[in-house]
Amino acid sequence: MATAMTGRGFCFARRLSGVFRSSLQALGGSSPQQLSCLHTSAALESKHWEKRNLKLYAPQLPEEPRRPAEIHHSRRQIKYSKDKMWYLAKMIQGMSIDEAISQLEFNDKKGARIMKEILLEAQEMAVNHHNVEYRSNLYVAESFSSKGRYLKRIRYHGRGMFGIMDKVYCHYFVKLVEGSPPKTEEKTSFDQAKEYVQSLKNRTIIHSL
Repeated sequence: MATAMTGRGFCFARRLSGVFRSSLQALGGSSPQQLSCLHTSAALESKHWEKRNLKLYAPQLPEEPRRPAEIHHSRRQIKYSKDKMWYLAKMIQGMSIDEAISQLEFNDKKGARIMKEILLEAQEMAVNHHNVEYRSNLYVAESFSSKGRYLKRIRYHGRGMFGIMDKVYCHYFVKLVEGSPPKTEEKTSFDQAKEYVQSLKNRTIIHSL
């Protein structure tokens, strides 16, 4: 009796999964590639990220300092979590290109290997297409990740039961700028406390006026 009930439950789950997939295809179209529009989102500033490489500037005067080159590069629909990628992206932000690649080489995560490949691609773009003379004269100005496709799939359990699982994807965006990385001002907790107290004093003076 228990085996018969399990078989019925399994058949019911398979039938329900077919109905679920057919309804998704009806919403997204006949092609399975059109289902990505259901669970796709990206930051508005990163929608046309690579098109920033085509921006034209006015000619510079002879006495003006040389404008540093900027390289925008990305990779989309990476089979990885955006939150895990975010920690790696913020770790290398502000580093020189060689230091960032060295840090990613000693990291055993899957996202670090993918991010290293993207940085090497951006470095080659800088030398071949953006007139950067020295490939080491670059630093990571911006580095962030965003949400990609989230595909719903059925996970089968015992006794005719099932659950819903997500197949997650993410996008990674990087901006390289020619030159040495800017020096960050180091602040202690005491300096931050003094700034906070000073901001409170200024606020009270404004309210009293």
